[in-house]
Amino acid sequence: MSNDDGLTKCAPFHENTRNTAALALDLLENIPGHVWSMDPAGRFIYRNRSMDAYFGVGLCDHGAWLERVHRDDQRYVAASWRESMEAGQPFDNAHRLRGVDGEFRWFRASGRPTRDPRGHVAGWHGQTIDIEHQKRAEESLRARSLELSLLVDMVPSNLWRLTPDGTTTLVNKRMADYLGLDLSNVSDVASVMDTIFHPDDADAVFAELTRCLATGERFSMRYRLLRADGMYRWMSGRAEPMRDQDGNIVQWFGLCHDIEDQVQTTAALRRSAEKLAQATQAANLSQLSASIAHEVNQPLAAIATDTDACLRWLSADPPNIERGKLAAERITQDIVAAAEVISRIRALFKHQPQARTVEDVNRLVHEVLDLMSDEIAATTTRIDMNLDPRLPKVSLDRVQVQQVLVNLIRNGIQAMDATNPLRSLKIMSNCERPGTIRISVEDVGSGFKDPERVFEPFFTTKSNGMGMGLPICRSIVEAHGGRLWVTNNDAFGATVAFTLPVA
Repeated sequence: MSNDDGLTKCAPFHENTRNTAALALDLLENIPGHVWSMDPAGRFIYRNRSMDAYFGVGLCDHGAWLERVHRDDQRYVAASWRESMEAGQPFDNAHRLRGVDGEFRWFRASGRPTRDPRGHVAGWHGQTIDIEHQKRAEESLRARSLELSLLVDMVPSNLWRLTPDGTTTLVNKRMADYLGLDLSNVSDVASVMDTIFHPDDADAVFAELTRCLATGERFSMRYRLLRADGMYRWMSGRAEPMRDQDGNIVQWFGLCHDIEDQVQTTAALRRSAEKLAQATQAANLSQLSASIAHEVNQPLAAIATDTDACLRWLSADPPNIERGKLAAERITQDIVAAAEVISRIRALFKHQPQARTVEDVNRLVHEVLDLMSDEIAATTTRIDMNLDPRLPKVSLDRVQVQQVLVNLIRNGIQAMDATNPLRSLKIMSNCERPGTIRISVEDVGSGFKDPERVFEPFFTTKSNGMGMGLPICRSIVEAHGGRLWVTNNDAFGATVAFTLPVA
């Protein structure tokens, strides 16, 4: 209603109240949920249309309502409702209710009392909301979580989880059993992580893990882990970061599997190979000694015989000078024969010139890597090659140049054993200048502490080295008309390079 000046007049108070009550009743009747009211004794005095549609008639008293509750939930619901009525306190619980179709569905019932001016409970108002889909989703999620938990515990590896700052928040049952930990106390799991690595590996593990946590790069290395019985076993560890939509790391997931048997098998094979090499050397030495004894014994025996003859002829009365001269001449011949035997033996220890052939050095590199594949794999070394496909061929002794490549690659691998868990070796070939090719082997190890002395015979920093590898390599390269040298890299590691003249 409007007046002459266009302003709207308010309706009478009783009319507004009547309209509001009608609107509230219409809202309650059509709300997508069950709305109800009870008197202080627990008898329904109001049920909305949605509630009657689901339950039908017959919910006029307390007992009829409880009969619609699933029998597995009745005791709990009755006790909760009775406690609320006696205390006059709100209630809220979830239970299954049977509809008019005889099927049960999950509902969440909540209600609260209204009080008269004296504080006595005058009635109860509440709602019952269908949560069947929510319950099914929760059950599905719970079953899925249980399935994933069982799967994690059944994986034949030790699984773990870290926060972005490196705190351990989870290990699977297999790892807990390995470490002798109680899975129920995560703090115990986190506190023991600093003491489970072998003392010789702990610094390298923490340094690499710290680097990966800072850069977000994948963690990958081998280390020894302390078992519950006090034994250390070799593990191969991996970890990957999980990121959110913005690329931020929210947690790390990792695993480590036991490679102790593999390491021990590899070590046993290496020891067997070393023993076989020693046995071969001993056998060759025995054969060589027998040959020396056999070859030298003949001229020595002849010398002894002729010396005795010479003495007898000269001691005769009168002395037989002619016979003595003949015996002395035979002694001289025997000495020459012995010298020739010694000369042939010395030749065994010399690098005799061999016929040279025109070869592709890149192919020699691949052949050497194939020969050393097991040794390279045992050290988890990554080989990066940058070989110039247009490299001209070289006239060389292929066996000797292969010997040089094997020595340089092996030295590079050994230089990285105690420095970088992510070992990589770079092999390059190119034309340094017209008529000369260059081959280099670059590692990321500790470098040469005294590069000026590495070519001195018998100079070595290895506990079991002879100090002859690089001097021999330089001799071979120089015999081919090339040059070999070493340099320390700017950041870390060293490079050994050599040149050879083209064919």
